[in-house]
Amino acid sequence: MKKIAAAFVFFTRLPLWRLKAFNLPLEYFKPVINYWSIVGWLTAGVMAFTLWASAHFFPFSIAVLLAILSRVLLTGALHEDGLADFFDGFGGGTTRSRTLEIMKDSHIGTYGVISLVFYFALLFYALQTNYFACLVILAGDPFCKWLASQLPLFLPYARNEEESKSKVVYTKPSIYAFSLSLLFGVLPLFFLPEMKYLIALVFPVIVFFIFVYFLKKRIGGYTGDCCGALFLLCELAFYLGVIGMNGI
Repeated sequence: MKKIAAAFVFFTRLPLWRLKAFNLPLEYFKPVINYWSIVGWLTAGVMAFTLWASAHFFPFSIAVLLAILSRVLLTGALHEDGLADFFDGFGGGTTRSRTLEIMKDSHIGTYGVISLVFYFALLFYALQTNYFACLVILAGDPFCKWLASQLPLFLPYARNEEESKSKVVYTKPSIYAFSLSLLFGVLPLFFLPEMKYLIALVFPVIVFFIFVYFLKKRIGGYTGDCCGALFLLCELAFYLGVIGMNGI
């Protein structure tokens, strides 16, 4: 339970640190990525509820914006920061060392800004044009967090532990942690209204393996920013895939 608690502390900005039970040693934060999909139940629930509730009072487009904002506030834009750093590093870096150096820089560059603009634009339109956006969010967020959490199984950490921005290097999951993470990542897929929408899972899986190949080729591993960027790209691919399935 302490490892799950650490995941909620790490991946959200809830003031859990005020509670004694959540003041945990660093060792509990190393496996947090293995419980990321559990946190996805909270972030997806908040986002879906915000969309559903605000849609009763505002136009749907505004409700979508409020839903996106709710998750950004809940996570402290942790994953969006990773997306921007990833594109800054891989867009501006020509060598492995330079790419990692840029990704660690707290300043955002041109590539990072452009990536966020296109990401939020695509996310907004993907949710706005979806007739059952709340259900898609409930399914997509935890599943794509689980998918992105498998990155350490395919690649080593690209930096030394001392060089990590969060001072945390993720550990590979135990059989128990993997099974629990998979369960929480897959169960929400039952929220999808029809079985045909499961085909949309192919899109984030393809993004995952392309991402792994790209990271291995460029920096020979992954970073925390890469995990955040991968989650957002997989989730976006899933939403776009669902829209594609609507035409079938």
